[in-house]
Amino acid sequence: MNYLRLSLVLGLASLTAACGQKAERSASSEMTDSMDNMAMAPAATTPILAKGHGTVTAIDKGAGTITLAHGPIPEVKWPAMTMAFKAAPTITDTAQVGDEVNFDLRIDGSAGEVTAISKK
Repeated sequence: MNYLRLSLVLGLASLTAACGQKAERSASSEMTDSMDNMAMAPAATTPILAKGHGTVTAIDKGAGTITLAHGPIPEVKWPAMTMAFKAAPTITDTAQVGDEVNFDLRIDGSAGEVTAISKK
């Protein structure tokens, strides 16, 4: 009787372990397949310097940020979008919401900082 219970428990444990391994492999391969289709800029090990054009949509002097609706930034394969960037007080103090601007960026990974700005 104990032999039968032991066999049943070991059989169920083996079956459960096998099912878990199969599920892990298929989930992993699905993740790899879906990631292969994504176009991403390579991770930067050193800062990238880039230039952009856009419109100032917000300024947060307390946070030290400026939000720009900008065109594509080819150096990092960014499409046109609106995003906030860090900016020094000299930049946030001189820019105004609605200004159309040219700007210089220093980009580390996915974060950027406006290092210079001028009205168009």
